[in-house]
Amino acid sequence: MAYAVEMLGITKYFPGVVANDSVDLKVKEGEIHALVGENGAGKSTLMNALYGLFQPDEGTIKINGEKVVMQSSNDAIQRGIGMVHQKFKLIPSFTIVENICLGSEPRKNKYFIDKKEEYKSVVEISDKYGLKIDPSSKIRDCAVGIRQRVEILKTLYRKANILILDEPTSVLTPQETDELFKVIRNLVNKGKTVIFITHKLREVMEISDTVTVLRKGKLTGFKPTSETNENEIARMMVGRDVLLRVDKKAIESEQKPILEIEDLVSTDNRGLVALNQISFEVKPGEILGIAGVQGNGQSELIETITGLRKIERGIIKIRSKKINRFSPKSIRETGISHIPEDRIERGLNLDATIEENLIVTSHDKKPFSSMGIFDFNKIEEFSEQLINEYDIRTSNSKNKAESLSGGNMQKIVVAREIEEDPDLLIAAQPTRGVDIGSIEFIHKKIIEARDQGKAVLLVSTELDEIMSLSDRIIVMYEGEIVKIIPGGIADEEELGLLMAGIVPDTLQSKMRREAK
Repeated sequence: MAYAVEMLGITKYFPGVVANDSVDLKVKEGEIHALVGENGAGKSTLMNALYGLFQPDEGTIKINGEKVVMQSSNDAIQRGIGMVHQKFKLIPSFTIVENICLGSEPRKNKYFIDKKEEYKSVVEISDKYGLKIDPSSKIRDCAVGIRQRVEILKTLYRKANILILDEPTSVLTPQETDELFKVIRNLVNKGKTVIFITHKLREVMEISDTVTVLRKGKLTGFKPTSETNENEIARMMVGRDVLLRVDKKAIESEQKPILEIEDLVSTDNRGLVALNQISFEVKPGEILGIAGVQGNGQSELIETITGLRKIERGIIKIRSKKINRFSPKSIRETGISHIPEDRIERGLNLDATIEENLIVTSHDKKPFSSMGIFDFNKIEEFSEQLINEYDIRTSNSKNKAESLSGGNMQKIVVAREIEEDPDLLIAAQPTRGVDIGSIEFIHKKIIEARDQGKAVLLVSTELDEIMSLSDRIIVMYEGEIVKIIPGGIADEEELGLLMAGIVPDTLQSKMRREAK
């Protein structure tokens, strides 16, 4: 079978870093090829070279057997290559059609955009590849999964035959991921070639035909997926055996709860009820997991607890103290740390340095400042300690956060919030976009916090993560708690059904009796 893509001996230098060190990548025509590796392993660098965003310092690129030089992304598009980036490049106020056709609009009389032809072309491509969308919807009104479909349609509209998907599932729910996989398989069945960058080993095994592994800029593995397994891929990625399941001891806590929620009601941004009489508690030494499809009240719950969203009714207590009217800063001072689900919007200042982001929540306290005067030596010492401990891949603590990969940005947020030594750690999607080795490390840190008597409220769309870490699991659906399950007996199939609002017969009967 012919190769759609051959990248031979690709080397790329950045100041103080060899991002790609003589890397080979060979992708067969009509296959799904997984490209995996830790954060900073060189995956995105390699794909950016293929897409023409920069040129490699050494090596050769061939497309369908022909040697090419990509001077820009336009060159790549002309060669039939499309790329869907981790951070979508869409204009919120534009419609789906306008975003897809932007820069390549069909014209009438050379001057006027042919709106009918635009709409017709987008609908035809959408129908052909099974990418269901409402062409007239504005992007700002679309869910994340739909926005991703729009990005894929943009590449298909420009006649891409080779699609690069960079961490496409990092912002998707399990259901949206399943839909994406159907789309990818359909694309390949219709003759497309897909390069799939991911950290998630289960996805590699489920979707890919071949896997290429990078570690620290070098090629460490290249195999048909059917001839390998998750453990072997993890070893190739990290250079050692990786614990894919968390080992934790049972903890019996008879102490008073740290967090108490009573009959909590709150609304979403549209004024509709997002939380409907939610009640639960989290005790010291306990991880309470919250499972649910994104958009069922989890985000509003966290925002309400942390003071970012107004409480309509109900009570929130920290160590028996009511905090309903507290400001976000005052709530944090009660002993709460918060790893937000969106690191870009809520967790980081991308224009600030790594040091500044690591101390932003405690910059006004000792040892970092006294009487308004910063101790820059202490700040640098603390930052270097966390950079080393959490393996934040950077050449300098004074680099801006925007210079890091998404996974390394996440490590900054996790390091800062865990090192605050909170009584209650709220961890929302704590491992989103990070590699397998970092997931293992973050899980260990969360377990350590729990074993030290901290209360942990864990929100995750990753069922494996919820089931592995949680002592108890709350399942939410349409703003309500459907069921609370002991973590040790949680079943993935049952959780999936509950997340979809399908309550087992025994529970339905009980609910009907109680309703009477």
